[in-house]
Amino acid sequence: MKFAQPISDGLRPVVDLVYPPRCPLCGEAVVDQGGLCIECWSGIERPGEPCCSACNAVVGNGKLRCLACEIDPPRHSGIHAATIYNEASRKLILSFKHGGKIALAGLLGRMMGQALPDIGASKPLLVPVPLHRWRLWRRGYNQAALLAHELEKSGKGELLVDALVRWKRTPTLGGLGRSARREALSGAIELKPSARTAIAGRNVILVDDVLTSGATSEVCVATLLDGGAARVRIVCFARVIDGSGLS
Repeated sequence: MKFAQPISDGLRPVVDLVYPPRCPLCGEAVVDQGGLCIECWSGIERPGEPCCSACNAVVGNGKLRCLACEIDPPRHSGIHAATIYNEASRKLILSFKHGGKIALAGLLGRMMGQALPDIGASKPLLVPVPLHRWRLWRRGYNQAALLAHELEKSGKGELLVDALVRWKRTPTLGGLGRSARREALSGAIELKPSARTAIAGRNVILVDDVLTSGATSEVCVATLLDGGAARVRIVCFARVIDGSGLS
């Protein structure tokens, strides 16, 4: 398949002529397909420093860990977010997740890859947060799996798309307390038996589009670690700060 990339490059002027590159947020003309205009790009907010050594949340006063991680140390080995959830990242996520604009996976995936640290010689497994089969059927795709595929293409790991299975439909978790979220997710996500051998002793990167309360990712991390994974990091496109999230 070495000829695929040259053909794509050769057709690019034709594609740009038929479908002129536009910013996916505002519709302004841009140089390349899938890129943002300067004004919209300026609205993207990246996580800053200093940050918590456990979850990478921004902290002050020279603390090594945020208060949440001090009170309840997480089982994951770090959270890496491409952006802070704000109006600009929200528009991108809604267009990608609910608007059917799956071509945005390339842009979002590249930004997520930039947020990840150097993986070294041993590539980790890329495991997307699963969707329930009925939600997958309605939407037509798992947005986390598309992002994980982009990360694999950029050399960030080895994709294991169906390691986790979501057996139970869960309600919207926004507005629920910690115990209520855990109850709603109890028994909802399991490790596929055939994936146990693949993840045994491996470093895993859990891939999702948005990290809100962290309840779903907590269950996924626990499931992977209990199934034999050595370490689990989390990577997402947007991270919600101070509890605001998708409606």
